[in-house]
Order: sequence, then C-alpha cells, then structure tokens
Amino acid sequence: MTLTESADMEDGRGDVCMSDRLIPSRGTCSEVQQLKFERDENWAPQNDYHEVLSQNVLGKEALSNVKILSYQHKPVRQDPHLSELKVLYSSNREGKAAARPCRHLPQSATKVLDAPGILDDFYSHPVDWSSQNVVAVALSDMVFLFDATSGSTKKLLQVSRGSVTTLRWTESGGHLSIGSSCGEVQIWDAASQRQLRNLRGHSGRIGALAWHKHILSSGCADAEVHQHDVRVREHLVGRMTAHSDLVCGLDYNSEGMLASGGNDNMVCIWETPTAESPVHTFTEHQAAVKALKWCPWQRHVLATGGGSADRQICLWNVSSGRLLMSTNAESQVTGILWGEQERELLTAHGYSRNQLSLWKYPSLVKVGDLEGHEGRLLGLAQSPDGALVCSPSADETLRFWRVFTPTSPDKALAPSNKANTNTILKTIR
Repeated sequence: MTLTESADMEDGRGDVCMSDRLIPSRGTCSEVQQLKFERDENWAPQNDYHEVLSQNVLGKEALSNVKILSYQHKPVRQDPHLSELKVLYSSNREGKAAARPCRHLPQSATKVLDAPGILDDFYSHPVDWSSQNVVAVALSDMVFLFDATSGSTKKLLQVSRGSVTTLRWTESGGHLSIGSSCGEVQIWDAASQRQLRNLRGHSGRIGALAWHKHILSSGCADAEVHQHDVRVREHLVGRMTAHSDLVCGLDYNSEGMLASGGNDNMVCIWETPTAESPVHTFTEHQAAVKALKWCPWQRHVLATGGGSADRQICLWNVSSGRLLMSTNAESQVTGILWGEQERELLTAHGYSRNQLSLWKYPSLVKVGDLEGHEGRLLGLAQSPDGALVCSPSADETLRFWRVFTPTSPDKALAPSNKANTNTILKTIR
C-alpha cells in the first residue's frame, strides 16, 4: 500500500474496501487476480504490498526471496541420503568412501551481448539457434543474425507493422520463419537476406512456430494451430482447434509428433501434423504452458513447464499419456532444454529470481542454479553441438553459458547442411 493510499484512508476520501483481521478483501487484489484469473503471465508484483497479495493468491513458494514478516531464515535442507545413524556408523569405519564427482556449473556467462529493444513478453520466443551456428534475435520490429563462429552481426529484416513475437529456424538452418503481433508468418532466406513467403490466415498475434520437414506449424492468439505446406501456393493444409486461448508453445519430435502448449493451461499431443484431434490432452498445469521440449534420446518423453500460478516442471510419457515425474520450480518457467550427454534438463525462469536451473533426469532433483540476469528470462536456445546455451532476458542482454558437454564439436560446420539448404530452397514457393 502506498503512502498516498494511506492518507486517503485516514481522511475518509479513498474508495477502499476494508477487511477484518488484516485479511485483504477480494476487491483489493485486482492486479493479483489478473495474474491468476485473467491468465496474464506478464504481470509481476511492483512493490511489497503486491508481493504479499501475490503470496496469498499463488502460495508462499511463489516468492522465493520474500522477507516480509520473516522472523528467521529457512532451515538448511538436510541431505536425504544422510542420516544420524549413517554418520555414526561412518565415523567408526576405517578409511573414507570415495567422493562422488561434483557437477561443475559455470559461475558466469562466457559471453554477454546487448539486446536493446527486446520485448519483456513472457509469450514471445525472441531467440533461436540454427544448425549452421547462427543465432537469430528479435528486437521489437527487427531481426538480427549473430554468427557465433565469426562473431559478426547483421540485420535481416524489419516488419512494416507490429513487432516480431516469435522465430524459428528450419532444420537445415538456411531459412528463418518469423511470426508477428499482427498475425503474419514470414519465411526468409538468411543467406540472400530476402523474404520468400508471407503466410496469412491467423486473426491475432503469433505465439509459436515449429518446423517438421516442409510443414510449418504456427500457433496464434485465435487459439488455432495452422499447418502450412511451404511447397505449394495454397499453403494452409490443416487447422488444429483443441485450445481455447493463445497457443504459445510448439515443438515436434523426430517422428513428426507435435506438442502444443497454451495460455489455457493445456498441453495437447498431436500424432501427426495432419491430425484433426489430439491423441492426449494434459490438464495438470495451472498456468500457461509456453516451455515444452521433446527428449532427444527418448522420443516419447516430453518436458513441460508452467507459468507463475503453476511453477511445475513435468515429464510425460506420451505413449501411455502418463505423468512420469513433476517438481515445483518455485518460479515461472519460460524455457526448457535437454543436455544429452549429461542426461539433464535446463530451465529458464522469470519472477522472482530470473535464473536458469539445472535438473537431473529423470528424478528432477535440482543440480544448481545459474544467475546473472536482472530481468525475466524469455526463453532458451541451444548451440548445434549442445554445449552452449543462450538466454535472452528482459534486462536487454543475451548471455551465453557453457553448460553441457558437446555431442559433436564439428556439427555446426557440417558441409551437408549447405546441401540441405539448397534443396529446401527449391521447394519453398
């Protein structure tokens, strides 16, 4: 509560609904209700009063660093594998047990790039990393390309209306698809820096994009997923209509199975790009599901993460439709990636700590956190060899972290990629 509001109450001029026993009334929680009931993931508490209300609505774990009315620090969590009896027994044994190798986490980013004008929008996907080692970055109405091999940067495009809300590279890395706040989907050739197609059909902002061979899937605020066949003039070959709100997450596995997440808190699994209805619908999340990613070594395992009113990370077996494991991340989940060599997950988070978190698979036991950003993380992108991770943030920076062991150091420079690029270029009409 601000000083101005306090003065109004004393003078009797303020239109304030009072509650007994210091319990905030429903009328005083309008902004917090907006987060949970109007499904606005971009809302965040602006002062201590809002934080208390947020804690009451979303639960105490929603504010990991809150210190209001805190009489003591939380007790240190005891190692679940360590008991008092085990300590006594171990102290009487001769010799020491071999120490387990400790997972090394980077204490800081290896590279930091400025990203002026990047939108502080939970629902956006402003960064993607191509198989040719080029990072595409959306800065308001423009898209820039950063060549991670040479370190050079160039401007690719600027939309004439609205802003760029999402972007996605083709598998070969030669073409970039972008979605705008005006509902347009465009395809650009990165090498020649020219637009190849403008795919219309949506009636709202584009929330997510995903490629499977020649099919480009686009999710939108009109609650639909459109399937575009980029080889033909009449590109719209299918509509998926299972969601009831903005579709803000899309991802294909290697077999062409599509996972879609929405602001309606649902995750839908589509068996093929042409499926008319989902084979599974998961409703366990209690907030928007933007973060979702298929496991690279187990093609029927999907990881998903929920927004501020949920904060859950879930692992699903889409063959059986069963929830394998879940854990409370204690903050908004904005992105998920897999570490293939280490068998781990990396998640990006928003309010309140704006950190990256590393988790063991499949137990979802936290390994540690990577901190450094001063604003909400907006997603994650991974290098072609899997070692580096790029985290865009509302603090207008891109940070590059060396988190995983590379799967193939020369993958980014594979000569086959250029051949694939030329083949796809001929099919886009």
